[in-house]
Amino acid sequence: MNTTNHVIEVQTRGAGLHDVTAEVRDWLGRQSVTQGLLTIVCRHTGASLMIQGGEADMKVDLEAFFDRIAPQVASLYSHTQDGPDDMPAHIRAALTQAQLTLPVIDGSLAIGRSQAIYLFEHRQAPHARQALLHLAW
Repeated sequence: MNTTNHVIEVQTRGAGLHDVTAEVRDWLGRQSVTQGLLTIVCRHTGASLMIQGGEADMKVDLEAFFDRIAPQVASLYSHTQDGPDDMPAHIRAALTQAQLTLPVIDGSLAIGRSQAIYLFEHRQAPHARQALLHLAW
């Protein structure tokens, strides 16, 4: 088995879904691998990964849903020393995924045409986030 790694740097603008699909595809296209598995790992507890569609209203609805199930109200949590959005960020990350494993078939990601890969920032302030790409073939 062969493996290679790469880190994508994502500068978030604050809470919300940040599409990283193009960066993942660009890197994968330079690897000359036809069949394999790509694992993407979010290296942060205040952010996560997900695959979703690209419609703007879907993003708005998802973000609103997470605001309802993990509101940023400091009085609801005992863990508040890192700010009122820290514990809700941990809850949101626990409900989503820290990693994705995706098949590579014929040199391309085997995801649907309307699907995209998102880094989901759960904190309100902008952050520099990393997503580790690990390709095995």
